[in-house]
Amino acid sequence: MKVAFFSSKSYDRQSFEAADANHHHALTFFDTQLNGHSALLAEDFPAVCMFVNDIADATTLDVLASRGTRLLALRSAGFNTVDLKRAAELGIKVVRVPAYSPYAVAEHAVALVLTLNRKLHKAYNRVREDNFSLEGLLGFDLHGCTVGVVGTGKIGLVFAQIMQGFGCSLLGYDAYPNAQFEAIGNARYVPLAELLAQSDIISLHCPLLPETHHLIGTETIAQMKSGVMLINTSRGGLIDTLAVIQGIKSGKIGYLGIDVYEQENELFFQDLSNTIIQDDTFQLLLSFSNVVVTAHQAFFTRNALETIATTTLSNITDFEQGNPLKNEVIYQPPTLEKTAI
Repeated sequence: MKVAFFSSKSYDRQSFEAADANHHHALTFFDTQLNGHSALLAEDFPAVCMFVNDIADATTLDVLASRGTRLLALRSAGFNTVDLKRAAELGIKVVRVPAYSPYAVAEHAVALVLTLNRKLHKAYNRVREDNFSLEGLLGFDLHGCTVGVVGTGKIGLVFAQIMQGFGCSLLGYDAYPNAQFEAIGNARYVPLAELLAQSDIISLHCPLLPETHHLIGTETIAQMKSGVMLINTSRGGLIDTLAVIQGIKSGKIGYLGIDVYEQENELFFQDLSNTIIQDDTFQLLLSFSNVVVTAHQAFFTRNALETIATTTLSNITDFEQGNPLKNEVIYQPPTLEKTAI
């Protein structure tokens, strides 16, 4: 089957071409992001493969459908940029990679915790400048800290297990309790307000849904401990960036580590080193010494790329052969009840 890949990088080509030895699809890679304009490139491609920040809104889907696309294969777990309702109306099937490597993302979240706590980013630059002073590098023991895990699915569970290994107490919040989380020593579920009030470190591992958009905002920040560490390796829209900036200025948020940003669409996955970034909010974030930002790289391990390629191509093969689509994303009409996370 002919497959058009959007937002593709060299590592995408390498991993997918290697995995395709077992599937024999015709792969075409485009560097450009998928949107209503670039969708014209998918002429006569029955399958289109998109990445996490590609846009598959109604306009884009209309263009794809008019040119023969019948399958939208996401090489990611998240699907918040896809208009599932319009896809269903057009008869375009949507599949995804529900899990690739929870260890990759969870371990990156822990890396952000350690970097912020022990000021590794500052220490690295100092030593390179022959500055061996320890002033301003004081950290704290993770042992004995209380860690709040918002979302205890595969990634949240692995993160919790790692933090338990440091000797932390664990508080979890999830609409769908995970027995494996409760089985961890020193782990228990509590209401969100209690998690916010008691946690020294809060890490977000929940999907971006209408109900979770700006989950961390002015009201929830006010409930947190003073000097709390906030980590987000899930989706940028979980955090109200302006509210978090105010929290940093007031000292309520003592540390911020993010691998995602709600306006990352215009920034991440490209080299902008020779341009002037126009996003003043993002630039302000980078100005704080207690903030560490990485560019959506938590997923980026060899193991994860291999799984993403294998699962995505298997999804495409299943569609081509008329097999059940076990990783299909099906549109669910909204209900009147607000769904908790």
